[in-house]
Amino acid sequence: MSTLADFSITRKWPATRPDLLQLYSLPTPNGVKVSILLEELGMPYEVHKISFESSDQNSPEFVGTFPNNKIPAIIDPNGPGGQAIALFESGAIMVYLAEKTGMFLPQDPALRYETLQWLMFQMGGIGPMFGQVGFFNIFAGKDFEDKRPLTRYVDESKRLLTVLNKHLAGKEWVAGDTYTIADMAIFPWIRNMIVRYNAEALIGWGQYPEVSRVLSHWLQRPAVQRGLLIP
Repeated sequence: MSTLADFSITRKWPATRPDLLQLYSLPTPNGVKVSILLEELGMPYEVHKISFESSDQNSPEFVGTFPNNKIPAIIDPNGPGGQAIALFESGAIMVYLAEKTGMFLPQDPALRYETLQWLMFQMGGIGPMFGQVGFFNIFAGKDFEDKRPLTRYVDESKRLLTVLNKHLAGKEWVAGDTYTIADMAIFPWIRNMIVRYNAEALIGWGQYPEVSRVLSHWLQRPAVQRGLLIP
């Protein structure tokens, strides 16, 4: 039977509470998706900060457990069949936790697949495109003389926001009246576009009133406010 001691990462980041779910993360848009979900679930967990500055994610201990060397990642000591399970990829982690607890992923098949659809919308569209806007607007890419890459990613980000804005009209949340993992996945990236990437003017933020409305509603949730600061 697998235990925490079987995973190399615990040699560098030992658990003080090995009975709890272990979260390895940083407060990035992808990282807080999982910490917010854990806070919403009220599930006890232990958090370990994985510092990019010291390249923690490339350490042998991290890569030995999570081969994609990305955060967030988890080990659940109480996984399927009572065995410990290690997972990377934020979307997979969110689906796992939602299914394990029976929360934030609707049981109704139609609503379930609608939720998963919008989760994939974030993973395949919003995350990669918004991240590139950040790279070319405020990080190393800002020094590129050729501005075509920034324009390309800004245009696609605007298209994605237009799709989401139209979808949210008359809805409380992405899946309608039901708050789900799709909201927890999408809105950290939208928040980041404004507060971290300084792209409010680039994307024409005022053109997306429905997105702005739901973002404001989402930011008022106590679990969101806590999760955004973890670790």
